Amino acid sequence: MDIDAIEPLITENTKAIIVVHYAGIAVDMDKIMNLANKHNILVIEDAAHSIDSFYKGKPLGGIGHLGTFSFHETKNIISGEGGMLAINDARFKDRAEIIWEKGTNRAAFFRGEVNKYGWVDVGSSFLPSEPTAAFLYAQLESLEKIQNKRKKLWSVYNRKLKKIAKKAGIKLPVIPDYATNNAHMYHFICNSLDERTDLIRFLKENNIYTVFHYLSLHKSPFYLDKYQGAPLPNTDNYSDCLLRLPMYYELKTSEVAFVCEKITAFYEHRTLTQG
Repeated sequence: MDIDAIEPLITENTKAIIVVHYAGIAVDMDKIMNLANKHNILVIEDAAHSIDSFYKGKPLGGIGHLGTFSFHETKNIISGEGGMLAINDARFKDRAEIIWEKGTNRAAFFRGEVNKYGWVDVGSSFLPSEPTAAFLYAQLESLEKIQNKRKKLWSVYNRKLKKIAKKAGIKLPVIPDYATNNAHMYHFICNSLDERTDLIRFLKENNIYTVFHYLSLHKSPFYLDKYQGAPLPNTDNYSDCLLRLPMYYELKTSEVAFVCEKITAFYEHRTLTQG
């Protein structure tokens, strides 16, 4: 979404702006925070992809009022399932702790702040188990090693696909000057849905598994009756044309090179047959 398109959509009912740092690449947070401060609304950063990624030297997830991280198995740092809430505004600390503690003030009781604990709000069981936390901690201890490997793989993709991208008109990732790259994923934008479908099929025939991402919210069954019909060309284009390539720590540079060779072969053949 174009940041400049946000302000006309803000109404008296708007409570927050939720920004998604897709692929770990920062949104222009100065613009977002200025807009939120102007209208006295909150900013929640979806930093699920964004551990060890920064905006002008500031860690993503640590700029808005709240930030959320994912440790799902597909992320840079994993615990199988699980995530983290970063609370950057003290107003939300106490209630977040209560929700985290199944809706009770149990943590305050253990600190001696109350003489007994009970249920004081809604909540759920968000506490990780000790084995889960230990697994995650070990990952964090190896953060630099993991990140260096992922960035190396990302760079190989980017270098080997540049030539065919220019020839075929596919759009490779762009890292703005204000952002860093944590190599969460490598993706590019195909020219059409049919092209992406054909490429996925071709790569699968060569034992390469690639995926696209989300069905547009306004086309999802849950949201259909809430959609007011405004045209969303960017949403539709990315939903139809974005393709994610294999990216995980154990991946070898030779395997990345093989993926790039097959993508190049696909587009060179396509150019010949369509030309």
